[in-house]
Amino acid sequence: MLAEKGRISLQPDPVTWVNLALKTLETREAQMNHSIAILSREIALPHQDPADRFISATAIYYGLTLATVDANLTGNSALQTLS
Repeated sequence: MLAEKGRISLQPDPVTWVNLALKTLETREAQMNHSIAILSREIALPHQDPADRFISATAIYYGLTLATVDANLTGNSALQTLS
């Protein structure tokens, strides 16, 4: 969405950039479940953005470190972040 809105530039294009990043980085998919959905509503965040809530809840549930510079997420003591 940030690339679509012109807020960031991903070269040569967003789809190619994402596919290359997924091949280059060691990534794994985290399965969504009802516990994550419930946790997403229990997290103390300063807004109701569902994407941020699901991302945060998934990281907490699986004990993952979230790489982000979003101040809405980095300030949360329940969430381990790398900025």
